Amino acid sequence: MKTPGEKLENDAAELYLDLMKKCLTRYIFPEKHRPVRRPPLTIKHFAWFAYPAIAAILEKKGLRLFCDAEVDLARRAEGRDWPAEAETMIGLKRLDNLDWCIAEVLRGEVPGDFVETGVWRGGACIFMRAALKAHGDNSRQVWVADSFEGLPKPDGRYQQDEGDRHWKKSDVLGVSLEQVKANFSRYGLLDDRVRFLKGWFKDTLPSAPIETLAILRVDGDMYSSTMDALVNLYPKLSAGGYVIIDDYGEIESCRKAAEDFRAKNKIKTPLSWIDLSGVYWKKET
Repeated sequence: MKTPGEKLENDAAELYLDLMKKCLTRYIFPEKHRPVRRPPLTIKHFAWFAYPAIAAILEKKGLRLFCDAEVDLARRAEGRDWPAEAETMIGLKRLDNLDWCIAEVLRGEVPGDFVETGVWRGGACIFMRAALKAHGDNSRQVWVADSFEGLPKPDGRYQQDEGDRHWKKSDVLGVSLEQVKANFSRYGLLDDRVRFLKGWFKDTLPSAPIETLAILRVDGDMYSSTMDALVNLYPKLSAGGYVIIDDYGEIESCRKAAEDFRAKNKIKTPLSWIDLSGVYWKKET
């Protein structure tokens, strides 16, 4: 039976992690303005041609174009928008799932570190570090794996990535290592328990100095990025650990990579849905 002091401590940890989720997604104080981006190209669309020149002139003066932001909190909770300021775009439901998986591996004493492959502004990894701190775990590390430049061009290794255009969105998806570290620091969570792996997954993950994992969170968008993460890191995942695939329900190539990997490795454990996009499963053996 827990003493009142232990109950209070656990309640405080839960409140802290709940607040972290709402801050990292900006759910409790959504942005009022967002940067204006280049509009879509349409016939005789003057704004498409004028935007780069106007943006360049303003940038030289230290200015940017902004517009009013209308935030749909229901979409934000499900991670179905791209926040202008939040550290994560995965939403509350996928953060709740990450919270639950962390609690399960700690409760079950499943050995290993935590890793996310594809971190954007670092929000999910920041939450991992916050959870370890809240639970008083000082033994595990959080691995933050990303190019910090956006997504790679299709390199011909997998035909499923042919025509993929994620690499063209580096202005949105490419967040520098320095900025991600600054985001950790903002929450007081940048310390020696956080390790960064910078580079394309095909180059960094095969030789990553990770010994064992308890949580493998994959958010690579592409077939190659998803497959590189699973091929190189799944063998290091302890029995009882969890695999989370962020884009399974939204991006066909990502879903295909997960299905192909599971089929090749004869993984029969059923997938569990988190929301419209994310899925996870527990490594049984």
